Amino acid sequence: MDTTDLTKLTGRLTTNWLFGPLLRLLAGGQPVTVRQLADATGRTPDDVEDALDEHPDTEHDPEGRIVGQGLTLNPTPYRFRTRGRTLYTWCALDTLIFPAILDAPAVVESSCHATGAPIRLTVDPTGGVSGVEPSGTVVSLVTPDGKVPVRTGFCNQVRFFASAHTAGPWLDAHPGATAVPVDEAHALARRLARDLATPAGAQDCCRPGRGDTAVGVANATNEGHHRS
Repeated sequence: MDTTDLTKLTGRLTTNWLFGPLLRLLAGGQPVTVRQLADATGRTPDDVEDALDEHPDTEHDPEGRIVGQGLTLNPTPYRFRTRGRTLYTWCALDTLIFPAILDAPAVVESSCHATGAPIRLTVDPTGGVSGVEPSGTVVSLVTPDGKVPVRTGFCNQVRFFASAHTAGPWLDAHPGATAVPVDEAHALARRLARDLATPAGAQDCCRPGRGDTAVGVANATNEGHHRS
């Protein structure tokens, strides 16, 4: 994934003042009301509703409460255990992003998309990734499709595979996709987390500088490439 793709992805994912507080509320393991999210962000309920309208893939329960936006209470192939709670995420990359935003380690359990073999790893917000089983596990990445919601256009194609070899047939069927080792995917995840975790109120979603942090993440990617 090049820096242009990274900037696109960050821009698609980010309503900065909303996302971090919403993740932290969802991490409590209970559905989140618009009022709770308004209180957590210091915005009005109308502001929250308008922001949620920009993310049509947000999950709600029958009472209209939020139950998923990247991190979800609904079961998926990506089990995410943190602070004694079992939650789920929309994709493999989410499992690597969210520990930094939540400032809490997580145990991740999933399976190889190709073979069904179990995959397990631990992600620490400061210590990085450890205990990756199988050790050759890779994460598939695609260029974000800006024409559809992010879960459809990106998350549903970002998966764990037990090895680069087992990812091969899937990659052959998805031109333009790539697969990277978990450590490399985690480095990308940390750059995304820095932008997605911007504190509520620190950035106005409507001002012209909204994309500044995305540019910063892209620049960080370039710097990382130059150092390596």
